[in-house]
Amino acid sequence: MTPGGRTATAGPDTAGTTLAPASGSGALTPASGSGALARTSGFGTGPLSRAAALVHTLLTTEALLLLAASPGPAGLFLLGPDPANLPLAALCLLPLGPALSAALYALHHRGRDLTELHPARIYLRGWRLNAVPALKLWTPLLAWLTVIAFTLTHFAATGLPGWWALLLGAIGVGSLLWGAHALVLTSLFAFRARDTARLAAHFLFRHGRATLAAASLLVLTAASASLLTEALPALLAAPLLLSLLHGSRTVIGETRRDFTV
Repeated sequence: MTPGGRTATAGPDTAGTTLAPASGSGALTPASGSGALARTSGFGTGPLSRAAALVHTLLTTEALLLLAASPGPAGLFLLGPDPANLPLAALCLLPLGPALSAALYALHHRGRDLTELHPARIYLRGWRLNAVPALKLWTPLLAWLTVIAFTLTHFAATGLPGWWALLLGAIGVGSLLWGAHALVLTSLFAFRARDTARLAAHFLFRHGRATLAAASLLVLTAASASLLTEALPALLAAPLLLSLLHGSRTVIGETRRDFTV
């Protein structure tokens, strides 16, 4: 076996390879059929194969993410648009946290070789490893966002000045961006929940480009849901999460370099 788990390709002197005399000399050279082994050694590693592997991984991860989070949307369909249902909506969204975390894990550890793809197995492993750690961060984030949303939907009854609404909206957006960093960190690293929360807050300002990338994905998700259909972000969840990983490269690299053994 070669590094990476691929089977080594047989050479000219391997058993089963036929040798034929070269013309004009007694030297032995590989017969024409032996070159097929070398030609097939690159199967599954070319650009087209890598693209096919990526598409397969995205589709499989998307399907498993929707399946893992399905209890939430099913409950949301039963709830009306009444703001009083916001706490129940937050409960319905609880399964989404582990589902997103497992998807990030699967996309980060995806195979590039078309002959060695196991996205379903990697997704299930990510769910087993990250379900509890993700819930430890996802649950308080949902609770906090629910408080903000409930306050904004009942803002007229609070008697607060109008700038408070803008402040609460900014706090809500900042909380979502913190949650994006926290979700990436808890999906790829085995930190305690409070350490993950601190690192996510640290990277929120330290890596402005990564935070801006997460903000752009947040705007894209909100715009597609409001202008087209609420189902579109769910159907494009895997590509959006892959973009989140791509934008978080500096966060992942610094965490691996400075905060892991």
